[in-house]
Amino acid sequence: MAQGTGSINSDYKDWEWSDDAGERARLLQSPSVETVPKNSESQGNRLGSTSALGAVFIVVNAALGAGLLNFPAAFSMAGGVAAGIALQMCMLIFIIGGLVILAYCSQASNERTYQEVVWAVCGKVPGVLCEVAIAVYTFGTCIAFLIIIGDQEDKIIAALVKEPEEVGSSRWYTDRKFTISITAFLLILPLSIPKEIGFQKYASSLSVIGTWYVTAVIIIKYIWPDKELVPVEIPTSPSTWTAVFNAMPTICFGFQCHVSSVPVFNSMKQPEVKTWGAVVTAAMVIALFVYTGTGICGFLTFGAGVEQDVLMSYPSNDIPVAIARAFIILCVLTSYPILHFCGRAVLEGLWLRYSGITVEEDVVREQRRRLLQTISWFLLTLLLALFIPDIGKVISVIGGLAACFIFVFPGLCLIQAKLSEIQETRAISWWAQVSYGVFMVTLGAFIFGQTTANAIFVDLTA
Repeated sequence: MAQGTGSINSDYKDWEWSDDAGERARLLQSPSVETVPKNSESQGNRLGSTSALGAVFIVVNAALGAGLLNFPAAFSMAGGVAAGIALQMCMLIFIIGGLVILAYCSQASNERTYQEVVWAVCGKVPGVLCEVAIAVYTFGTCIAFLIIIGDQEDKIIAALVKEPEEVGSSRWYTDRKFTISITAFLLILPLSIPKEIGFQKYASSLSVIGTWYVTAVIIIKYIWPDKELVPVEIPTSPSTWTAVFNAMPTICFGFQCHVSSVPVFNSMKQPEVKTWGAVVTAAMVIALFVYTGTGICGFLTFGAGVEQDVLMSYPSNDIPVAIARAFIILCVLTSYPILHFCGRAVLEGLWLRYSGITVEEDVVREQRRRLLQTISWFLLTLLLALFIPDIGKVISVIGGLAACFIFVFPGLCLIQAKLSEIQETRAISWWAQVSYGVFMVTLGAFIFGQTTANAIFVDLTA
């Protein structure tokens, strides 16, 4: 992308009052990324320590996660292997494009987090909407994580506790609501309270190991299926034309690493847009192979009967699958506090902006407010997880929001960045980039609207 002679955020009068909030809320930093201070004077001072290869793996870490459990069901909804692969490939073009746009706008605006880039490039209203979307997205993802814990614990407990067939009800300590609650109170809540989360880098490594192991198990189980597995119907076309769009939230949720991509870009030794394009292309191809392998093999193993969480389709007494469930639980236990930290930081930034209180004045009250925010967030996510046992309903909602991070906000940033350039004539490339931005916003708005409406009027009212 050619950079014009104008600076995107040359006029700071609309947002200079938010400096305290921006410095206080270092939001959604990638677990393995440490960026340099924002007020660095020269380009040399802003260089990070992450190599291009290191950036590839950090982006892969950010993209891969518990979302891969839903890809076999997404292939089923899309109408088979061919439709699922085609949908992923089409969306991958825009996913990579959005990552490159964010790097371009970050470089032009000299901002180092996703929401601050949106604030600087697009202005106050889109900036606030972006922060609210991040808070809602992280909140919904925390709910999904608790549901995943319940799903996996159900299967593990079923393998450990043999209930007689004549018993009508399970023991109280095997009840799903009890197991989720006790796990959340004993492990998740204590990890969510601290002001800083220093174990993020270990959580990323654990998450990568877990996702690769889950993918390997699913592929192996497809190649060498269990003898008791009965043949199932394998759909080859979607049931309705709208069913294809219902698979989009899962794909968006799986590939959404855009919010943490801006800090990763600024942590590189050579933060150049061209280099970044190669980094994110390589990272997304790796993620594509993982998600496609999981989606195809899980779908072909169980066909139309595959569960929203593919591990739920396997028997409880399968040892390799039980280990995969344990990995997923560990990943989720360490990922929940990170997502909560991100959402809490966004809320903290919004509070500082609109309260009019400086950071210095607010330090004394920070601990009390943090405890209140953490406990309220934790209890609300736990309550909703207990009464929304189907993870597909949650994914359908937050997947629509993920489409906003992938398509809408990057598209708006690209449009505004090109409009802010001071040029005597508009070249064909300028019009092409603006048109691309408009198309991204339109596509993202369509995915968000369609999937959210479907979630509200079909899933949540069922």
